[in-house]
Amino acid sequence: MTDATESRTPDSRPTGGLSAQYQPGEVEQRRYERWVSEGYFTADAKSDKPPFTIVIPPPNVTGSLHVGHALDHTIQDTLVRLKRMQGYEVLWLPGMDHAGIATQNVVERKLAAQQLSRHDLGREKFVEKVWEWKAESGGAILGQMRRLGDSVDWTRERFTMDEGLSRAVQTIFKRMFDDDLIYRANRIINWCPRCLTALSDIEVEHSDDEGELVSIRYGEGDNSIVVATTRAETMLGDTAVAVHPDDERYQHLIGTEVELPLTGRRIPIVADEHVDPAFGTGAVKVTPAHDPNDFEIGQRHGLPSLTVMDERAVITVPGPFEGLDRFEARPAIVAALMEQGRIVAEKRPYVHSVGHCSRCKTTVEPRLSLQWFVKTGPLAKAAGDAVRDGRVKIEPAELSKRYFAWVDNMHDWCISRQLWWGHRIPVWYGPDGEVVCVGPDEQPPTGEGWRQDEDVLDTWFSSGLWPFSTLGWPEQTAELEKFYPTSVLVTGYDILFFWVARMMMFGLYAMDGKQPFDVVNLHGMVRDGHGKKMSKSFGNVVDPLDWIDRYGADATRFTLARGANPGSDVPVSEEWCQGSRNFCNKLWNATRFAMMNGATVTGELPDKSELSAIDRWILSRLEHTIAEVDGYFATYEYAKVCDTLYHFAWDDVCDWYVELSKPVLAAGSATTQRVLGHVLDQLLRLLHPVIPFVTEELWIALTGGETVMKAAWPTVDKNLIDDAAEEELAALQKVVTEVRRFRSDQGLKPSQRVSAALTGLGTVGIDTHEPLIRSLARLDAPGPDFTATATLAVTGAITVDLDTRGAIDVAAERARLEKDRTAAEKEATQCRAKLGNESFIGKAPDHVVAKIKDRLATAEADLVRIAAALEALPQA
Repeated sequence: MTDATESRTPDSRPTGGLSAQYQPGEVEQRRYERWVSEGYFTADAKSDKPPFTIVIPPPNVTGSLHVGHALDHTIQDTLVRLKRMQGYEVLWLPGMDHAGIATQNVVERKLAAQQLSRHDLGREKFVEKVWEWKAESGGAILGQMRRLGDSVDWTRERFTMDEGLSRAVQTIFKRMFDDDLIYRANRIINWCPRCLTALSDIEVEHSDDEGELVSIRYGEGDNSIVVATTRAETMLGDTAVAVHPDDERYQHLIGTEVELPLTGRRIPIVADEHVDPAFGTGAVKVTPAHDPNDFEIGQRHGLPSLTVMDERAVITVPGPFEGLDRFEARPAIVAALMEQGRIVAEKRPYVHSVGHCSRCKTTVEPRLSLQWFVKTGPLAKAAGDAVRDGRVKIEPAELSKRYFAWVDNMHDWCISRQLWWGHRIPVWYGPDGEVVCVGPDEQPPTGEGWRQDEDVLDTWFSSGLWPFSTLGWPEQTAELEKFYPTSVLVTGYDILFFWVARMMMFGLYAMDGKQPFDVVNLHGMVRDGHGKKMSKSFGNVVDPLDWIDRYGADATRFTLARGANPGSDVPVSEEWCQGSRNFCNKLWNATRFAMMNGATVTGELPDKSELSAIDRWILSRLEHTIAEVDGYFATYEYAKVCDTLYHFAWDDVCDWYVELSKPVLAAGSATTQRVLGHVLDQLLRLLHPVIPFVTEELWIALTGGETVMKAAWPTVDKNLIDDAAEEELAALQKVVTEVRRFRSDQGLKPSQRVSAALTGLGTVGIDTHEPLIRSLARLDAPGPDFTATATLAVTGAITVDLDTRGAIDVAAERARLEKDRTAAEKEATQCRAKLGNESFIGKAPDHVVAKIKDRLATAEADLVRIAAALEALPQA
C-alpha cells in the first residue's frame, strides 16, 4: 500500500515546526528537561485528586540500567502517565538501595588497587570512603532513568541510608525487638567465605553441580557402619551417625558407638526419622555445625556442634589437614581414608544442588554462627492472609501459588551481616552481659565495657520498609496520609520472595494492618528473540542504552512493552526495536502529512449526519480502540495495549483512513480535516504512556497545547460507534486487499495498472466507492478489447474480472509459484513432524511449541494462497 505519509503537498505548508524526519536525539533530552523544570512529575500531597502511588523498586547504587530495569521502568512509567491523564494525583517515587555487600565489594576493590584493605583504614574511615564513592560514582542509573523517560518525582528521591530511612530502620528494629520478633541465636546460616558474611536463603543461588559420592566405613567388623557423602572434609566435625528408627539393618547398632576415622573420637549411632532409609546406605553422618539438617538432628539428640572451618572455609582441626582450604582438604581426606581402607566403594560422579553467593558466585558454606534473626511466623501469616482476603491482589493471579508456597513455609530470616557498610544493628552489650536495644530517640549506654554490635542489617531489611519509610514514617507526614497504601508494585516475578514478601510483612506490621500496596503486578524476565535466557557467555545481552542511542527511547520502550504479557517472559530482538523505530517514524510522518493537509483540532466534531462513511468508520474504530485499550490496562496486559494501538495507528489510520481521505483532503474538506485532527489527537494521547517523547512533540505541534501529559485520557463516546460504517468499509477493504494480494502473487509491479470489471459492489452498498477502489487497487475501467483472463471471487456477490494479458510472464510466474509451494510444503512437513513428536512436545517450552504452531499455520495458509494463485494464472 502507498505509505499514508507520502505527500505531494509542498513542504512550505504548515507542519507545526516538525522537521522532515524524526530524530529522537533532538527531541528526548529537550522534552525531558522541560517536563522536570515545569514540575509535571511533582506530586502534591494536598491535592484533592484521588491518589495513585508507585514506589520504584530501588536499584542498587552500584547498578546501571540493564534490560530488566528498562522493562520494569517502562511498565511503571506507562501506568503513572496513564493515571495522570485520568485525573489522579500521581506519585512515582524514585530512589536507590545502598546494596551492602555489592557496594562494600566495589570500594574494597578500589582500596586493593592501592594495596590497602578496609582494616587499614578502620571502620569509620572506610564508611567515609564509601560515602565518597557514592557521591562521585554511585547512582549512575538515575541519569540513565532520565534517558528512558522515567517521569518520577525527583523532589522526593530517597536512599536507603539517608537520615530519614535510617530513622525508620532503627524504629522498626526497636519495636520488633521489644515484641520478641527479633532475636539473637546460634544457628546454621549460609556463609560466603569470599564476602565473609552471612547470607539469607534468598541470597543463595542453587545450581546442579557435579561432585563425587564416596562411601566411608566407620568402626570395625559387625559393629561398623557405612555412610555416603559428597563432603568428606566435614567428617572431621561429625558427632554422630544417624539411621532411621525402623531400619532393620541397623537395629543392633542404635545406641552404640563407633570410632570416627582419622580422629580417634567415638561417636554415637542415633535413630532419627529424618533419615531416608532408601538413600545411599540408609546411614548418614551428622555434622551439626556444618549442615542445617544435621543441626536439627543434633538439637533433637543433644549432640555437640564442632566447627571445623574458619570464616574463609579453611580447616582448623589440629592435624595433617589444618590450614587446607575446604576444596583442598576434600581429596586429601579421601586419600587418607583410602590408605586406611575406609573407602568401601569406588568414588562415583554425583550431581547435586549446591548453593552459591548471588553476588560473587562463591560456593556457600553452611556454618554455625551467632546471628540476628527475624521471627517470621506471625509476620508471614499476616502477609499470606492479606492476599487471601483480597486486600492485596497479585497479577497475574496464577502466580499467587508461588507467593503462598513461600510465605506459608518461611524460615526465620537471618538479618545480620558481617559488613561495615549498612545500617548498624542498634544493640549495645554491657560488661556484665547486658543487652540493650536503642531506639532512634534514645541515648546508647555509655561507660567502660559497653560496645555496639559490629554487624549491619541485611539490605533487604531496609528496602522492606520502602513503601512507607520513603513517605516519612515513623512520622505521620502528609505524604504518608495521602499516598499510603501505594497503588501498584511493579516487579519481576524473580523477586517475589526477595522483596515483595519482605514489604508485605513489614508494611502490615508497622502500619497497623494496612497493606503496602493494593496490587502486585508481576512481569517476566527479558529474553532474546528466540526465548533464550540472556547471558554474556551466550553473547545475547541487550544494552538498553545502546538501543536508546541508536533507535530512541520510545522505540526501546515500545519493544519491551509489546512483549510484556502478564507473568510471562519477554522476548526482544534488535529487529523488533527497528520495527518500533519505524512505527515512531510512521506516526511522525502521518502527523506531519495531516498538518500539511489542514488537519485541525479546532471546534467541535461535525454532526454525524455530516460525515462520510469513511469518516464515520474511523471514528467508530477509534472508539472501539479506546475501549479495548482501557480493558487491557485494567488487566495489566501491556502487550495487548501496544498491539491494539499499533494496528489501529498503522493499519486503520495510516494505511486506510489517510489513503481513503487523500482525495477529499486535496479538495480541502473541512469535515475530514477536523476528523483527521481529532483521530490523531486521541491516538497520540492513547500512545503517550508508552512512547512519551514522540507523542509529546507531535501532540504539541498538532494541537498547540502545553503538554499531552495534562491532556485528558480519551473516553468512549458510544454515539460515535457505527456498525454500518464499519461493515461498509470492511467490504471495501476486502475488495482492495484481495486484488492487491492477487497482484502481489502474480508479480505485478505496484505501479502497473490492469483493466478490470467490478460486479456486485452495489449488493453490499459500496458501489459509490468504486473510484476509490480502482485508485487504491490500480485498476482501470475495461476498454473495448477487454478480455477477462482471471476472475477473483471476493465474496459470494462481488467478483473482479481482470485482463492480465501482457502484464504477466505466465511461465516465469508459474515456475516461481511452484518453487514457493515446494518450500511451503517442506516447512509444513517439518512443523507437523515436530508437533507430532511427543518427546519434543513434552520437553520444549510453551513459547517454542507456540512458535512451531504459528509456523505451521503460516505454511498452510501459504499453500492455500499459492494454489489459488496458480489456478488464477492464464492458461498458456
